[in-house]
Amino acid sequence: MSRRRYLVTYDISDDKRRTTVFKTLHGYGDHVQYSVFMCELNRREHIDLMSRLSRAIHNREDQVLFVDLGLAETDSGKIVGSLGKAYEAPTRTVVI
Repeated sequence: MSRRRYLVTYDISDDKRRTTVFKTLHGYGDHVQYSVFMCELNRREHIDLMSRLSRAIHNREDQVLFVDLGLAETDSGKIVGSLGKAYEAPTRTVVI
């Protein structure tokens, strides 16, 4: 199953809901900036994440945006541009 890279950003008005959204996203991706995560997800993970976030937010007050950046195999340095401090893709390590 192919994986896609998503830039996920959120604007949550309530501290408790914002913490829940942060912790949920932390389980699926890398925290790259305040209220911004980079997630590599297959279709099932994407649906699961959207379902969990949907239950955590108030639809009339909060917003979560998913920006599809394409296949995860693509070099993110070529997709994400920045001003100021250069964007560095997070490095992942496996701990056994």
